[in-house]
Amino acid sequence: MKKTQGACLLLTCIAIIGMCILTGCGGSEKTGSTPSASPAKAEKPIELTYSVFFPATHTQYKLAESWAKEVEKRTNGKVKIIMYPGGSLTKADQCYEGVVNGVSDLGMSCFAYTRGRFPLLEVLDLPLGYPSGKVATRVAMDIVKKYQPAELSNVQVLYVHAHGPGILASKKPVRTLEDLNGLKIRATGLCTKIVEKLGGQPIGMSQPETYEALQKGVVDATFCPMETLQGWKQGEVIQAVTNSQCIGYTTAMFVVMNKNKWEALPPNIREIIQKVSEEWVDKHGEGWDTDDDNARKYIEGMGKEIISLSPEEQERWKNAIQPVIQDYVSVNDGLPRAEILSDTQKRIQELSQ
Repeated sequence: MKKTQGACLLLTCIAIIGMCILTGCGGSEKTGSTPSASPAKAEKPIELTYSVFFPATHTQYKLAESWAKEVEKRTNGKVKIIMYPGGSLTKADQCYEGVVNGVSDLGMSCFAYTRGRFPLLEVLDLPLGYPSGKVATRVAMDIVKKYQPAELSNVQVLYVHAHGPGILASKKPVRTLEDLNGLKIRATGLCTKIVEKLGGQPIGMSQPETYEALQKGVVDATFCPMETLQGWKQGEVIQAVTNSQCIGYTTAMFVVMNKNKWEALPPNIREIIQKVSEEWVDKHGEGWDTDDDNARKYIEGMGKEIISLSPEEQERWKNAIQPVIQDYVSVNDGLPRAEILSDTQKRIQELSQ
């Protein structure tokens, strides 16, 4: 009987010791750890690829990069954005379709590089006398937000921005309309029509191609914002700048995201990205204006001539390009062209005061 009781007591003790080991009693109780549990794995961040046509040295690329870093910061590292500058993932004219097809998750380039793809938004690039990059950027953003164009329905638009007034940079001085006759001028999108109405010969190409084209004489001049002469180094291969702000056009640029990738993001992540995007609109506009000012000083420092058109000549240029504006409105494709043109002109006036 005593042996039986002893055996029972021994079995009971063994059982208690076993339970302590299983439930973390003893030494592990002091640390609160569970020896049998494996450490939690760190959550893998959401990786997004971002194709930007600007080179890594350009202010607008740096702004895109700072936008990406801010998104990463506010999501506490839950989003990681991999940058591809200088068209290294998709070329400037392939960037939008690259986003649509998932070659990149995000993309920044110009609407004008895909001629005919964005018929309604061509209004933004008309020679309406934009005074600055900040005004052009805010006008572009306001118009896209108000009209929600169907031509952008296959992507998620994060924001748009636009450069300051386009000017003419040439290998020889241009002072009058007559000086433009037959001149081979680099242009994109609607700017090709501006060149035609001014008497020049438009040559379509993106900014990355323009330096070499000017250098080799493929083109005699280029329509561009002042900043391009420094940001893309084109000031090295031109001799004069004609201030044609009287017909100041702009080139609107998109920052868009693949639709499926966007919809797969958690709602709180989407909210953060939208908030950061709203804040970066004016940063881009201000960046354009700062670079325009710096480029003007850069050009003057190189001894290049900056030509101001006389009031009479300005009127001649403005009259010459009026058909470009009328052509936009006269297209009968069911789009609210007259309405959006009126809104754009009104917004330019309001923001220019």
